[in-house]
Amino acid sequence: MKKINLYDENEFSDLHMSRFLVHDSPYFKILNFNFKDGQELPIHSHDVEGQLSIAVLEGEGEFLGKDDTTLPARPGDVLICDISEPHGVRAKGDLRVLVTIAPPI
Repeated sequence: MKKINLYDENEFSDLHMSRFLVHDSPYFKILNFNFKDGQELPIHSHDVEGQLSIAVLEGEGEFLGKDDTTLPARPGDVLICDISEPHGVRAKGDLRVLVTIAPPI
């Protein structure tokens, strides 16, 4: 068993989104991304089978999808999709998210 405090491990950067690998195993991967206002993880997809979740821990922003689809992203919101489906995140203020990918890529 291990315990990690994301608030201690990963800070915000004025230059670019901040990424922290929380956990990596043969079964799943967990990443923490921190975004300042206007920073984003551009829409992308992966040509593999699997699913991902993006959970908003703090702040507000938008989940990004194909065809310019956007969904509000607030604390407590969780986006779940296939890894092959286009996805991304844009911050509207400081935004902290936790991404889980299974199986890991």
